[in-house]
Parts: sequence; structure tokens; C-alpha cells
Amino acid sequence: MTSHAELQLLYRDDDLLVVDKPPGLLVHRTGLDAHETDTVLERLRRQLGGDTPAGLAPAHRLDKGTSGLLVLACHADAARALGAAFDEGAVTKRYLALVRGWPAEAIDLDHPLARDPELPSSGQPQLPARTLFRRLARVEWPFTVDGRHPTSRYALVEACPLSGRRHQIRRHLKQLSHPIVGDSTHGKGPHNRAVAGWLGITRLWLHAAALELPHPADGRPMRFEAPPGPAWAALRARGPWMDG
Repeated sequence: MTSHAELQLLYRDDDLLVVDKPPGLLVHRTGLDAHETDTVLERLRRQLGGDTPAGLAPAHRLDKGTSGLLVLACHADAARALGAAFDEGAVTKRYLALVRGWPAEAIDLDHPLARDPELPSSGQPQLPARTLFRRLARVEWPFTVDGRHPTSRYALVEACPLSGRRHQIRRHLKQLSHPIVGDSTHGKGPHNRAVAGWLGITRLWLHAAALELPHPADGRPMRFEAPPGPAWAALRARGPWMDG
């Protein structure tokens, strides 16, 4: 990935802009990754030039490693309206993830999370957090990570967060003992390395696939989709996958 690659614009009007963010790209500059200057906002400013909205700002968070749908507000009024929609639970989000093991077919996890995932949980406020998970497909690959088992099991899951805590999907899957493959913070290093070697792809296997929200100007329902990219096709090609 180069810093000159243009972002795919999925939708744009006077109030909001929706892009398909590639994995490994920051949304904006951050102190946690201070050396990194290549961001979604910087690419959009280069890409749009003089047509860049003066108040362009992300309406929600998307981790650096996560690919998929990102909504940006074009001005302050749109930012306030979109922020209220996210805060009030008026936004529906659907993610795709590759996880270690075979979780149950359907899971409704209602478990609070500490406010800051970068700090120890003890002593922090515990905030309500709920995520719905659905297992989509399973696979068993012919390599060993745990010496007790000659093969390794993984699954594709759909994750729908009903709240917006930081790293919510990643932390909830860790709590379920089915961490996302490629998650260096909440995952398992041996599995991350084994799958990267098997697929020839190193990434966080989390993709924001669909999003529904009220338009910030008039409240009309909007739905956006970002199909998984070539890496996910390569993943599905390394079967044999079993449905459900």
C-alpha cells in the first residue's frame, strides 16, 4: 500500500462522505502512532484538492487494522447529528471477522468493558457493551499451533455491535476465547503467525461490511455496503469451508 493510493468513495453529498478504508491505514493522526503521517484525512485532502469540505471529520472510529466502511461528516452540523445518531444507538453496523476456533452458531454477549482498552481494566469505569455474533462458516486447516492438536480450527463470524465501545468486537471475542486472527493486542500471537504463513497475508481480519444510519440533514434512512476485498477472497479460497 502506498501513500498515493486514492480511497474508494462510496457516497458523497453536501453533508457526509463514505469511503472504503483499506486495512493498515489510520483515520487521522494520533499520538499512539505519532510517526505515521499517511491517514484517511490526508489522502482525502490530496484526492479532493480544493473540493475538500472545510469541516471534514470522521463521524466514528475505525481501527487502523480494520478495513471497510468509514463515514465522515462534511461540516460541524452534520458531525453533531451523526454523533448523536451513534450515541443514541440509531446506527446499525455489521462486521466480518475471522476468529480462532469454532464459536457457537449464535451468541448475544452483553458484557461491560473498561473505558480505555490501553490501560488495565481494574479501577476503570465499566461501560455497558453488547454485541451479537453469528457464525457464518468454519474451516479446519492442516497445520498445528497447539501441540495437542494436529490441525487448527477457525471460523468466519458476523459481528453486530449494539454499543460503541473502543475495540468492542475485538475485546468481546477475546472474552469468548475466540480472538480475531491478526489482532496483535487482543489476539494470540502463535495463531496470528500461523495463519499469516498459511495464507501469505498479514492483517487484522476484521472488516466493516455494512452500515445503516439516518441522514444528518433530514433523517432519511441510508444504507452503505463495502464488500470484502481480495484478501477475503483469498481467505475463502483456502478451504474447505463448511457453512454455518
